Amino acid sequence: MDIQAQLTQEFHLRPTQVDSTVALLDAGNTIPFIARYRKEATGSLDDQVLRDLSDRLTYLRSLQKRQKEILTSIEEQGKLTPELLTAIEGATTLAEAEDLYRPYRPKRKTRASAAREKGLEPLAVLLLAQQDNIDVVQEAAAFVEGDADTGDASPVKCTSIEEALQGAMDILAEDFSDDAALRKHLRQFLLRTARLTAKATDPEAETVYTMYYDFAEPVARIAPHRVLAIDRGEREEALKVSVQIEAAAAIALMKETYLISGGDETLTSHGSHYVARACEDSFARLMFPSLERELRATLTQNAAAAAITVFAKNLRQLLMQPPVKDTVVLGLDPAFRTGCKIAVVDGTGKVLDTTVIYPTPPQNKVTEATVTLTGLIRKHKVSAIAIGNGTASRESEAFVARLIQELPDTQLAYMIVNEAGASVYSASKLAAAEFPQFDVSIRSAVSIARRMQDPLAELVKINPKSIGVGQYQHDMPKTQLEEALDGVVESCVNSVGVDLNTASHALLRRVAGINESVAKNIVAYREENGVFTNRRQLLKVNKLGPKAFEQCVGFLRIPGGDNPLDNTGVHPESYGAAENLLKECGILTTKIAQGVQNLKELTQQQGLRTLAQKLNIGEPTLKDIIADLQKPGRDPRDELPKPLLRTDVLSIADLKVGMELTGTVRNAVDFGVFVDIGVHEDGLVHISQICERYIKHPLEAVKVGDVVTVWVLGVEEKRNRISLTMKKPA
Repeated sequence: MDIQAQLTQEFHLRPTQVDSTVALLDAGNTIPFIARYRKEATGSLDDQVLRDLSDRLTYLRSLQKRQKEILTSIEEQGKLTPELLTAIEGATTLAEAEDLYRPYRPKRKTRASAAREKGLEPLAVLLLAQQDNIDVVQEAAAFVEGDADTGDASPVKCTSIEEALQGAMDILAEDFSDDAALRKHLRQFLLRTARLTAKATDPEAETVYTMYYDFAEPVARIAPHRVLAIDRGEREEALKVSVQIEAAAAIALMKETYLISGGDETLTSHGSHYVARACEDSFARLMFPSLERELRATLTQNAAAAAITVFAKNLRQLLMQPPVKDTVVLGLDPAFRTGCKIAVVDGTGKVLDTTVIYPTPPQNKVTEATVTLTGLIRKHKVSAIAIGNGTASRESEAFVARLIQELPDTQLAYMIVNEAGASVYSASKLAAAEFPQFDVSIRSAVSIARRMQDPLAELVKINPKSIGVGQYQHDMPKTQLEEALDGVVESCVNSVGVDLNTASHALLRRVAGINESVAKNIVAYREENGVFTNRRQLLKVNKLGPKAFEQCVGFLRIPGGDNPLDNTGVHPESYGAAENLLKECGILTTKIAQGVQNLKELTQQQGLRTLAQKLNIGEPTLKDIIADLQKPGRDPRDELPKPLLRTDVLSIADLKVGMELTGTVRNAVDFGVFVDIGVHEDGLVHISQICERYIKHPLEAVKVGDVVTVWVLGVEEKRNRISLTMKKPA
């Protein structure tokens, strides 16, 4: 297999793009570095295409390695033919290669292997030939021990003609099951026609799987989230799951393959009769159980891949939420018995104050809590309150809303913050090292406040799958999920950039080229030597060598350093070009911000191509340099809509059908989106209610963090369920 030619075809790219990308990956370059600083080589492929190409490259190399192993094994058996060699080398999937290997793979003892030991393979060949002039029953007599015709004890051990014929059919059944072309044909047949069914283990039991108690849907159309729900129900023994197929039609396909035209399968003395029986036995006993397991595994694998894709998109949108910068935030971690933990942090995330209040049951110390919070708000000039969405969130929200009404001069507002993973972080070694003076609950309050200030900087401290913007994340293949989510975090961190002098080691380790130990070494160097004043100082950090420097340096920012270019996305390898560009504009490097108009005029006058040639750089690199020089220290999140802050609160009892509300999309799943409308429970907008046009997935129309207008469709107060629509009522 020519892997690079295969990638060129699959990704619809030019051969030079694929060749360059593969060479860059093999040289140990990171995806963010390649995407940002090697655009000329890759043809400006974005990081998602690069990740997909990298994953496919890994798969194809694994396939190639497995093909070599299979060929070696078959060759050692002395059974490798030119036709088989061509077929195995031409396999495009691991499943296809394994199908071709099935007849040659060492097997445990089977009915067919036992029949072969009895010497019945010639009889099986005779049956398969289906010759009209041969009575196979008479021929089978020769394979019976002590045959009358020979007068001698036969070396075979069949005791009857029936046993000999059955053994020959067992051999045929296994051979049919190992037929790679037939398996492929039947696999496609099942994908087109099979139905996934589920029944209740106990129809009287009340479980979350009631909608699947009598369920059947074609596998070709079943939604991924239903597959995952059914799988979980089966694991929890609430459901019995099976695959239903048109067995007669499938067996007919097998018979079409092996029955010779004109053969009469009804004549018990004719080979076709036994070939037909072998087809039926092969399908029922060997082929279908194997294909059913494979089909279930494929459905689960595809559903998991779809869920991981949605999880990754949701995570990206959550991490890229615009920060609430330069704002003093009060974080409130709600609780009942143990009280609400409070942490006030300044605009940089530094903790200013902490305490505990008890405005919720059973203590209900509302007056004391009001006095305490009012004092903190006025003392530290708090302008926003972040409330975790966990236990007692609704009661805490009501208390905060009343407090805001009592303090009209403060211009306070609040936001409900998803606290998923906050408890995981607060009990971690990282949190203990960051806040050794605080107990676990106070650390959670700090994390909640910081999530509002800068979601990306805070959420990178938490395992991505604990952030809670996916569905069935605990059912996903662990490695596959972690790789996908880690890739999203890496992409987000590097697209935003990191302040080298303030970033935690948790944030630094997500920068391209920096691992855990190097991130800690950067922080240690900073603490020992003071702030970095230029990027070249990174080379003094222990274990940060030239290769790591090349990969990471462009994503690290130094505001107010020796060189203003150090606060941009311009890579040091392009500093010469950037400085020459500034000279062309008559701008001093120290006056970058004042020369934006000059840059625009120069670009318009000379054109990108001419300017790039003059500076001896590629056009994509020149475009990026100009963008960075026009907005030094630019944060792409600043251009996004700001998060929705509230000053009042609703209860589910306040909701009326048709009521118009504004909310924030908290999560997107296959069947709809969940929207925070200022009520303790998020409302569900079903996919059919998102927009007028047909969409296959909610993410085609909305994303996590979007502020949307919704109307109430229905309220089930007892079940805490709210149905919403984004279609304006007529």
